Amino acid sequence: MGILVVFLVAISPLIARIPSYTIKTNGKLYIVNKLSSSITVFDLFEGKKIVEIPIKVTPHEPIAIADQNRLVVTNYGTASVSGKSLTVINTKTNTIEKKIDLKESLAPHGIIDFPNSNNVGVVTDLGNDLLEVNIETGEIVKRILTEQIVSHLVVLHPKKPLAYITNTYSGSVSVINLDLDKVIKIIPCGKGTEGIDITPNGKEVWVTNIKENTISIINTETNKITHTLPTGQESYRLKFSVDGNYCLVPNSRDGTISVYHTSTKKQIKTILVRGKVNFIERFLFHTPRPVGLLIHPNGLYAFVTNSNANEVIVLDMKTFTIVSTIGTENVPDGMAIVE
Repeated sequence: MGILVVFLVAISPLIARIPSYTIKTNGKLYIVNKLSSSITVFDLFEGKKIVEIPIKVTPHEPIAIADQNRLVVTNYGTASVSGKSLTVINTKTNTIEKKIDLKESLAPHGIIDFPNSNNVGVVTDLGNDLLEVNIETGEIVKRILTEQIVSHLVVLHPKKPLAYITNTYSGSVSVINLDLDKVIKIIPCGKGTEGIDITPNGKEVWVTNIKENTISIINTETNKITHTLPTGQESYRLKFSVDGNYCLVPNSRDGTISVYHTSTKKQIKTILVRGKVNFIERFLFHTPRPVGLLIHPNGLYAFVTNSNANEVIVLDMKTFTIVSTIGTENVPDGMAIVE
């Protein structure tokens, strides 16, 4: 009996940590695992992993190019060896097509798709620039300086030729006019400006300031901050719902996900990730660290990478509750969906 008890105690954490995926929705989820230097490809309808794609240089952020059946990943590198390339993956075969050298622009991180073209936009932490890269030819079409330090993430205005870039060290947002190829405004925000998203109507940009635990809300007509909201601790990302009514913010140090109403600017819910309540939870599930965030294009689900537990949390966007989990490799971070 004693041996059986010891055995059950030993395996109970392993059993408890087994991911439980119970929903069915369309598409393939591509999950970047930083420490494993790989990408997990997960079928969201069948509920199973399709393949693990190894990436030689530590990857960080992916973007899906739907009309080309391609996924483009920034090869960020490590603290000791900076990356300077992109990996292009064929999403039909889940094989690597090519690697694109970014030359002197080091530590590529944020990435966006330029619609109706072969080009992507890439922001580099050490290059402090926005690159426009043709993924067909591998050519760097443009290199636009952000005029700030540690430029990290980027979003495009949905109706105007404008890019908004967070600068973590400078604590600011660079506004770049893509027709003029230059910065037209530097907006001071707060210490550690990092996460960024723009409302679907293009009227507001929200950014997180991870060293101040705040959100700065920017009016895109005036390029001025209209509101400053409190967040949990270390909010690295934020994303709007497809309809723009809500904004989700993972608080990595708190182990929570905050939900804000976009119009009222009020926090309407805090979602607690398992592993934070007490010692038993911490023992069973690891202390949670929600970081990456992605909203499914169908608007029904949100996906949050829990980097300390090697899992992706699936949220129901109607109830803002956790409905499933997906197992990953070590330290999951950025994600993309291919439908």
